Amino acid sequence: MSGALTGIVIVDASNFVFGPVSTQLLGDMGADVIKVEPPEGDPTRGIGASRTKGMGSFFLNLNRNKRSVVLDLKSPEGARSLRELLSTADVFVHNMRSSALKNLGLTFEALHAEFPRLVHASAQGFGSGGPYFDRPAYDDVIQGLSGIAGLNAAAFGQPAYAPMLLTDKLCGVYLAQAITAALLHREREGVAQKVEVPMLETMASFNLLDHLADGVLQSSPDEVTSWRGYARVFNPSHRPLHTKDGHISIIANTDSQWRRLFELIGKPELSDDERFRTIGDRMRHVGTLYTIVEEALSEGTSQEWLEKLGAADVPCGPIHDLDALRTDPHLVQTGFFRTFSHPSEGALVMPAPPIGFSASPASVRRGPPRLGEHNAEVIDPARVPSAPGEGEIRG
Repeated sequence: MSGALTGIVIVDASNFVFGPVSTQLLGDMGADVIKVEPPEGDPTRGIGASRTKGMGSFFLNLNRNKRSVVLDLKSPEGARSLRELLSTADVFVHNMRSSALKNLGLTFEALHAEFPRLVHASAQGFGSGGPYFDRPAYDDVIQGLSGIAGLNAAAFGQPAYAPMLLTDKLCGVYLAQAITAALLHREREGVAQKVEVPMLETMASFNLLDHLADGVLQSSPDEVTSWRGYARVFNPSHRPLHTKDGHISIIANTDSQWRRLFELIGKPELSDDERFRTIGDRMRHVGTLYTIVEEALSEGTSQEWLEKLGAADVPCGPIHDLDALRTDPHLVQTGFFRTFSHPSEGALVMPAPPIGFSASPASVRRGPPRLGEHNAEVIDPARVPSAPGEGEIRG
């Protein structure tokens, strides 16, 4: 069966993480992604361990289901080749700043006049119209500006970055969704458009989904009342809870879940305690609530409690480190980790595409490409002999 986006051609001139996350998702869903790289390649090719120069592990994780062509977009030949690619493409993705885009003649206005069905998708740091527009932006900068790093100051006393490229990866998911929406609009209305996903606005919006909290009730954003955020997650007791031999996570929410949890810890009378009767009551006394639960957990091991909580249908789980993910029984049984045979890199372990489709499944059809591997077949197909299956990887 073909993927949902089979037949869609994406020319991807982005690099690093934000754009490539987006186009990898679209490639998993069947799109033909042509990765346009400068002569020196995407900088992530040099990050992490590698078996072949330019094929670092960081790059491998972000660029499956893509073909690579090398073009010097500042040269007449490179600019002409890019135009040829765009003439048959459905989407152009980039993370260039506006000055570079204008100098290369790749603005939406210029391309729309030439290719009216081409969706123009920008992975950018800041929205147009503001004073930050066209500043350089990377994950750390956006975690700081969007309030993500500051959340740790509220919870733990000092700011800290999330220990992952949170904003790059999440904004890539937003961009993939926006591109598919723009393609749907084009099919319905016959009009291609410009899509902008600015990292700051995206992450500020994401942050405030829960942390705007009572601030939503203010009549304007500059009222004196402080935006204190979602109180439960700032409480010092909101953390993995100690057991006799480790830690587990518990997140009871509904009244019935809490009644079952109170029975398990031998304190059924707490269901009638005025501090814990409703979800609002429990939020106001969340520190006391977690302290009571943790005291009871100290009487048993993590495994004992996970079995009891699971049998009672109380949401819970172990605290995995990265190594533990490899042996998680659910991920093992669902085939989440798969070993692929890459034409040049040998065996590669990759997560399977996580999204399920009943009629048009996502798939891994190509391994991450070597730099410029597909120049001949993409730029000058007549030079390439027929070789069905070449470059594919299979689980």
